[in-house]
Amino acid sequence: MSSPLPQSILFCCDHNAVRSPMAEGLMKKFYGLETYVQSAGVLGDIDIDGFAIAVCAEMGIELARHKSRSFDQMQKLGDELSSFDLIVALSPVSQIEAAEITRFYALQVEYWPIMDPTGIGEGRDHKLTAYRTARDQIIQKLIEKFGPHEK
Repeated sequence: MSSPLPQSILFCCDHNAVRSPMAEGLMKKFYGLETYVQSAGVLGDIDIDGFAIAVCAEMGIELARHKSRSFDQMQKLGDELSSFDLIVALSPVSQIEAAEITRFYALQVEYWPIMDPTGIGEGRDHKLTAYRTARDQIIQKLIEKFGPHEK
């Protein structure tokens, strides 16, 4: 049984360079703009990953302009974590950090165990396969949570 779409959702991972930007882009593509969607990382210290850009481009999702940001940077820009209805952590580290930051707020933090494709594969084709696997895991979790998408 799928859940209704939240009014706002934050996807988070370690660096906001692979999994959480992919989840943000997929959520927007599949479920439209009815939900306010953002992504962040525990750290915002590296640029968006080129393989993440490539596997999302295969589905018509543009990530090249994504600017990685941390929880701290996000809050400095005015996005308070307490204002999100749902936070979805895509890595163990981000789950711990999100739970710690939000411990005083009544909001839901979920953990979706999405593989980290960054260290997998030798050569471009093998790496793309790993990134597609992570992308497809996110798609499956979105469908499980929110039901089939129309786009």
